Amino acid sequence: MNIIRKTLYISDLDGTLLSPEPAITAATAEMINAFTAAGGSFTFATARSVYSALPITSALEINVPCILMNGVSIYDRRSGSYIKNEYIDPATSEKVLGAFRKHGVHCFMYRIEAGTLTCYYSELTTQVMRSFAEVRKHEYKKPFVQCRLEDAMDGNTVYYTTTGTYEELYPVKQEAEKIEGVDHAFYLDVYNDSWYLEVFSHNASKANGLRYLREHYGFDRIVAFGDNLNDLSMFEQADMKIAVGNAREEVKAAADEVILPNTEDGVARWLTENNS
Repeated sequence: MNIIRKTLYISDLDGTLLSPEPAITAATAEMINAFTAAGGSFTFATARSVYSALPITSALEINVPCILMNGVSIYDRRSGSYIKNEYIDPATSEKVLGAFRKHGVHCFMYRIEAGTLTCYYSELTTQVMRSFAEVRKHEYKKPFVQCRLEDAMDGNTVYYTTTGTYEELYPVKQEAEKIEGVDHAFYLDVYNDSWYLEVFSHNASKANGLRYLREHYGFDRIVAFGDNLNDLSMFEQADMKIAVGNAREEVKAAADEVILPNTEDGVARWLTENNS
C-alpha cells in the first residue's frame, strides 16, 4: 500500500461505516484491518457513547482514539480510558434543563465521573424514550438512574439528549441556541422517523474532536466520511469531505466526493481503492 502516513481517515458510524442492521460487515472489517495493519491511521466519530460504540466496532483494529457523543469525549480503545471530556458547568446545565422544561420535553442527562459514564432520567414519557433506554440497558449494559435531574446535575455533567418528533423538539432546539456555553446537534435518526436533539458544551463537537486529534497526534491531513447533519461540523475541519451514497442531500452538497452507500461497504472500499 502507498499510504500517506500523516493522513487520518475518520468515519461516522451509523448510516456511514455501519450497515443498516446496524453492524460492521465482514468485508468492511477485513478491508479496514488490512489498511491499519499496513500503517494507515483510521478511527471513527459518532453520536454513540462508549457503551454501544465499542462493542459495535469490536471487529475493527482502530489505531487512533475515537470521538464519542458528537465530540464530548475522546476515547482510547487500546487503553480503555477517556483522554478528554468536555463538561457543562452547573449554571449552564440549569438553563439547559429549563429549556426542556419550558416546552414539556423530558430528556436524558449524562455524567462522567471517575471514568464512568452514567445516564440519568426523571421520566420515560414516550414509547421512543422507553425503547431508547431499554435497548441501551439490556443490549449495551449502560447504567441508568431515575431521579430528579436537578439533584444529579453537577460539574460532571457532559450531555443532554432526547428523541421525538421534529415538532416536539424544534422549540427546545431554538431555546438551546440562545444558551451561552453550549452547542447542539439536531438530526433525523437513520433507523426510524424520530429526531434526536443533543446538547453539549460549546467546546464539544465532531469539529473540535478532529481539531484535537490533528494537533495532538501530528496529522497534517484529515479525510472524513459522513451521512447525516451532525457530520457537517466534522466536514468543517476535514481537508477532504466524503459522503456515502445514502447521505442526506445537505451532506452530499457539502462533500468533495460521493461514494458507494453503506449497504455496499462504501467507506472501506474507497479506502482500499485509494490506498493501494
